[in-house]
Amino acid sequence: MKSKTLRILGTRGVPAAHGGFETFAEQLALYLVARGWRVIVYCQDEGTGPVFEDSWEGVERVHIPVQGQGPKSTIVFDWQATLHASRHRDLCLTLGYNTAVFCALLRLKGVPNVINMDGIEWSRAKWGPVAKTWFWMNDWAGCWLGNHLVADHPEIKVHLSSRVRPDKITTIAYGADRVVHMPDTAVRALGLEPGRYLTLVARPEPENSILEVVSGFSRRSRGMQLVVLGNYNDGNAYHRAVKAAAGPEVRFLGAIYDKPVVQALRFHSAAYVHGHQVGGTNPSLVEALGAGNAVIAHDNRFNRWVAGDGARYFSTADGFSALLDELMAASEQLAQMQQASVARFENGLTWESILAQYEQLLLGFAPEAVTGSAARS
Repeated sequence: MKSKTLRILGTRGVPAAHGGFETFAEQLALYLVARGWRVIVYCQDEGTGPVFEDSWEGVERVHIPVQGQGPKSTIVFDWQATLHASRHRDLCLTLGYNTAVFCALLRLKGVPNVINMDGIEWSRAKWGPVAKTWFWMNDWAGCWLGNHLVADHPEIKVHLSSRVRPDKITTIAYGADRVVHMPDTAVRALGLEPGRYLTLVARPEPENSILEVVSGFSRRSRGMQLVVLGNYNDGNAYHRAVKAAAGPEVRFLGAIYDKPVVQALRFHSAAYVHGHQVGGTNPSLVEALGAGNAVIAHDNRFNRWVAGDGARYFSTADGFSALLDELMAASEQLAQMQQASVARFENGLTWESILAQYEQLLLGFAPEAVTGSAARS
């Protein structure tokens, strides 16, 4: 009989408070617990002290205190979590490959480990030579050391297949909630009129096309606003360039972490703008589809697979400006795009679909409950 026990590594913990992987870990943990699994999630706490355990909504949590909040503390946490997991024979799911070299310990101990390989992190322009080298090495390490790999996008599987055989990789995308109604109270409190603004949610980095979007939007009066979420620091040259390019109809609201507020902003948008140029299945884009947003996205192979033919695409500031001119002159196109987003979301991006695929995969690598033998490689 297969053991239905799973240890989840690679996130800051549950409940989710930090990003896409944490949200996924929360969703998967609750889903599996409801289906009779024992789920243990490793949680990073800031501070010092001994490791301690508790439970949340039926999910067991192992809290590991580490000092600091930067990359170094995350590396320390990942190592300690891997060390703790290696003392057991339970199936592990490691989210991300940034410290995949540590998975050598699990491999040596015969602990089965499925790794979600996330995006191609080392290719991102924001990293310097040292960080790029670290991520590149761990990309290879994860491919070799994991018993099986998950790619969240077909193009990520293509990339991973250059390192390992394709049958070692399963493609499972990212999920989101279907949002069918949200009060507009939070939107109006921000001085926005429902349906009279576009929303952009992204880290302010060149690879997310924010300068192109803000510049293109600001070419002329639009009769609506562009709402930009994210932390902008005047000490950063790119951030300054984005703000300098902004016309009077661009609103910078800062980083908003209150999920209902972000959901309301998306739901009441005329359209959602997604400028990401690299990566696999981006959680924010899936959430926009789940909210029934018309999607205007950067034209690349990642976004086209996720958003589908019902979205509209741009590559430059000029292209974005021209696309807005077209859409603003024919508002019925936005309604058609909204319907297309919902159809794409329902076709394989719901949490029900995504989590069921994960359970089926994980059962195939769970060790035997009696013998404790490791899953196949």
